[in-house]
Amino acid sequence: MNAPIYKLYSACRHARDRRAATTLWWYTIGCLSTLIFGILVTPLAPEAQPPGHIPVVPVLSPGTFEALSDPKSSLNAFRQGLRDLGYVEGQTIRLEQRYAAWQWDRLPSLAAELVQLQPDVIVTWTTPGALAARQSTTTIPIMVAVSEDLVAEGIVASLAQPGGNITGQNLRDPELAGKRLELLKEAVPTLTQVAVLVHAGDHAHDRVPGHIAAEAQALGVRLQRVEVDPVETFDRAFSTVASSGAEALMVMDSAMFNAHRQRILEFARTHRLPTVCGVRLYAEAGCLLAYAPDLREMGRRAAVFVDKILKGAKPGDLPVEQPAKFALVINLKTAQALGITMPPSLLILADEIIK
Repeated sequence: MNAPIYKLYSACRHARDRRAATTLWWYTIGCLSTLIFGILVTPLAPEAQPPGHIPVVPVLSPGTFEALSDPKSSLNAFRQGLRDLGYVEGQTIRLEQRYAAWQWDRLPSLAAELVQLQPDVIVTWTTPGALAARQSTTTIPIMVAVSEDLVAEGIVASLAQPGGNITGQNLRDPELAGKRLELLKEAVPTLTQVAVLVHAGDHAHDRVPGHIAAEAQALGVRLQRVEVDPVETFDRAFSTVASSGAEALMVMDSAMFNAHRQRILEFARTHRLPTVCGVRLYAEAGCLLAYAPDLREMGRRAAVFVDKILKGAKPGDLPVEQPAKFALVINLKTAQALGITMPPSLLILADEIIK
């Protein structure tokens, strides 16, 4: 018998005054009744997700299904990251994917369509995707897996305190352009003129290459901006590069360029243009030099963000992450085809060499 109750019972049993014993007994019954009633009516502590609820996580991409279904894409890394965290698609999480096929004007309608699903968190790629998602909802959490600069675009208040319903990761691509130009000049010391391929629909490219004019001047290199937008203008851009007297090509990171990297690098091979690019995928496709963060690692980190949000974290309280580690990949096969002898100083710096 419970100790306090037993003491009360004993007191009743041995009381000389029967009236006092009766009063004490009814007092005990009253206390027990109050305790039981309190247990029954007290609500359970709230949980991040109701029992049995399968989180709905839509993925909004400006690209195509084929581009992001690439096993090496950041989307597949995101899905693998979810699996590593214990999620099972179709059982403990539901992904809904929408693709704009590089038609930027479709993004707002696709985002609005996803909001109708009443999702738990929306995942998107690139600045246009983030802007479209923000336009559709100010309450549903939004995680931007890869973007150029969420602060500069006014999408979040600051890196440390994003505020609102959005957080994500910055690619920092424009910041790396100066370093890429330096690496290219080291590989080809005689270089004097470089064409810079930019995506006109990407706001992060608005200041490219003007923002590295000082670095270019110090290296003795002239830069020419060549715009591509939409996909149909690739041929026109290639014609501009070919007739400009450019001795090399710098390809700024863009989801669209990534999807068409084979086409871009085939042009560079045909015209024997050394190329410097961003993510590793370009080097695998034949780019001479690639220097950037690992997009697949950013995809895996996106899964960690989503997991935290599903467990109750607010996007506005999750600091925007910026990659601190960058990898230099050198394609020696391309160097040999172009007749370029890579300096030992550059080979020593390489994180990976493709032979």
